[in-house]
Amino acid sequence: MKIVLTGAGGFLGWHLRCRLRALHDFEVVAIDRSTIDQLPAAMHDADAVIHVAGVNRASDEEVVAGNVALAQAVANAIRDAGSTPHVVFANSIQAGNGTPYGEGKKAAAAILWQLAKDSGLEFVDVHLPNLFGEHGRPGYNSFIATFCHELAAGRAPEANDNVVELLHVQEAAQILIKALEGPSRIEKPRGEQHHVQAVLTLLQTFEELYRNGEIPDLSSTFATNLFNTYRAAAFELRGSISFDKRSDPRGSLVEAVKVHGGGGQTFFSTTVPGVTRGEHFHLRKIERFIVIGGTARIQLRKLFTDEIMNFDVTGDEPTAIDMPTMWTHNITNTGDRELLTLFWTDSVFDPADPDTYAETVEATQ
Repeated sequence: MKIVLTGAGGFLGWHLRCRLRALHDFEVVAIDRSTIDQLPAAMHDADAVIHVAGVNRASDEEVVAGNVALAQAVANAIRDAGSTPHVVFANSIQAGNGTPYGEGKKAAAAILWQLAKDSGLEFVDVHLPNLFGEHGRPGYNSFIATFCHELAAGRAPEANDNVVELLHVQEAAQILIKALEGPSRIEKPRGEQHHVQAVLTLLQTFEELYRNGEIPDLSSTFATNLFNTYRAAAFELRGSISFDKRSDPRGSLVEAVKVHGGGGQTFFSTTVPGVTRGEHFHLRKIERFIVIGGTARIQLRKLFTDEIMNFDVTGDEPTAIDMPTMWTHNITNTGDRELLTLFWTDSVFDPADPDTYAETVEATQ
């Protein structure tokens, strides 16, 4: 299946690309602001279109006109190509609420509904609630992105006590992928209701524990998704986690993993000099690397980006590197003796659902 994805460079678009890369063998044509001129050509043999692109930060007139123009560009490209792809629209629960954004989304949906009627194609109009997740832009994508960035930077954000319906962006991505199946319809997936102040309080707990490398209680899916969102911000600002080593005449002791309210799985590996392990990424799993003997280089790359982050680590100074979700990573023995590495994950390995997807760090696309 060939899927044309608009808005691929944005928050939801990037998460959708990650999920498609991990779970499906689809050809994805990523369209963003820099490649919008390629939209007409992409439509000629497209099996499906997921229209995510939108405008939500501009003057009132520009927000309405921008969303209308993007939907019209998709409709025109499909008509000009003479194709009938299955079209999925990432709409919003704000559609038709009287705000410029809501009116722009409503008008965009009307354009695509008319396209479906005129061209005989299937169209799924998905009204998404407020989204949060890893690598959201602070002050732009969600209040959670702002809270995470502020806390990771050592600042103290403030919150109101409004109640907000929240859906993790990877769950939204799965809903959009599932919408590629079946007839034309409107879907209104539901998130969870949370008080903004309660979310901030939970994030403050995460920060208090995680600044020392401790893992909070992740007994709910929401807590895990929120923690993965928080630690993505923490990783970009702080990188590795240093430990206190307690030494006496007998030797030394380092507390490698302290989990509040859970367990997970701990294991170790040995690696001969020059050999690389890993070369994969995860969608939800929390994974910690700690070299406890020898020397190594740990490398990470955020999916669909080029920059590689390098961490040179040694067992003489144990340091934790927690792998952010949707970052491919590896570890290479750079020494002249056997490397001993301790690993911890937040869940017991399930061969039927390993949440591990091959991707070399040096690849760029």
